[in-house]
Amino acid sequence: MATKYADQEFVEFVVKALVNNPDEVKTVRTVDEMGVLLTLKVNPTDMGNVIGRQGSTARAIRTLLRVIGAKNHARVNFKIEEPEGGRARTQETSGKDVDDVVGEFKL
Repeated sequence: MATKYADQEFVEFVVKALVNNPDEVKTVRTVDEMGVLLTLKVNPTDMGNVIGRQGSTARAIRTLLRVIGAKNHARVNFKIEEPEGGRARTQETSGKDVDDVVGEFKL
């Protein structure tokens, strides 16, 4: 098992407390010249809990990770991996380009 770092342990601890499926919370930590990147993967049904209203929960986690990174002299970025299939598209707009959709508004 790979060594867990403070930033990675923090994300897993907080996210597991937020979701309904804590056993499916996984983080991948990569380091490059840009700093540390923590990628989070959760059960698709838990995405709303992790992101929060208008992204407030994810924003708060990012802010706290910046503090942890500053303490350790590192830049920490946080990415939430989209589940298979990505964002749901509505039946009405799927397959249409932007001009078609805007044209339907009858401005």
